[in-house]
Amino acid sequence: MRLPQPDRIAGHDVLFVMAAQPEYGPHLQARITPLMTGIGPVEAAVQLTATLSQMPQKPQLIVSLGSAGSNRLTQTEVYQVSAVAYRDMDASPLGFERGRTPLLDLPARVALNLPIPGVPQATLSTGANIVSGPDYQRVAEDMVDMETFAHLRVCHHFDIPLIGLRGISDGDETLREMTDWTQYLHVIDEKLAAAVDALAAALTEGTIRP
Repeated sequence: MRLPQPDRIAGHDVLFVMAAQPEYGPHLQARITPLMTGIGPVEAAVQLTATLSQMPQKPQLIVSLGSAGSNRLTQTEVYQVSAVAYRDMDASPLGFERGRTPLLDLPARVALNLPIPGVPQATLSTGANIVSGPDYQRVAEDMVDMETFAHLRVCHHFDIPLIGLRGISDGDETLREMTDWTQYLHVIDEKLAAAVDALAAALTEGTIRP
C-alpha cells in the first residue's frame, strides 16, 4: 500500500486528515489528498500514528477536517477549532475534573493556536458517541466530532502543530438516519475548500508559521 503523502502548500508539507469518504467531495478533491482514518477516536489515533511512524520526513502541519454536529452554531458553516476537549474521559470519581486524563499534564480543554484569518472559531468536543437531541445539554463546547482530540494527541507525540476545521452538518434536529448527517456534506465540502484556500493564503503571507 502506498504511503499517504502530505500536500505541498506555500512551501510547507501539510498532511490533511479526514474520517470518511462522504466528507471528501469534489471541491476538496480538487485541492488536497487527505489521509482517511475511519470514524472515531480509536481509528483516528491508530491510522494517523501508523502513517506518521512510517514517514521518513514528517509533515510540518497537520489539518484535521470534516463535519461536526452543533445545536448552537450555524448549520453548513465552517469553523476553526479554537480548543478541543475529550468528552469520553471521566475520572471524576478519583477527584479529577471531567474531561481531564489522570496523570497527564493537559487541561480538560486544550487550545489550538494557529488561527486562520477570516475563519470563525469555536470550541470542539471529541468522543466516540454521536451526540443528538438532548445529549447536547451535557456538552459544554460549541460543536462535537469523533476524531480531532485523537489527532491532537498524535500530533503532541510527534511534535507537529494541528489545525482543526469543521463544517456543521447536523444538530438542529434529532438524528434518525444516515441522510440526516450526509444531506449537507456537499455544501460543507465547498466551504471547507474555501477554508483550505484561506489557510494556503495565510501560509503564503506568513500569517501562519507552523
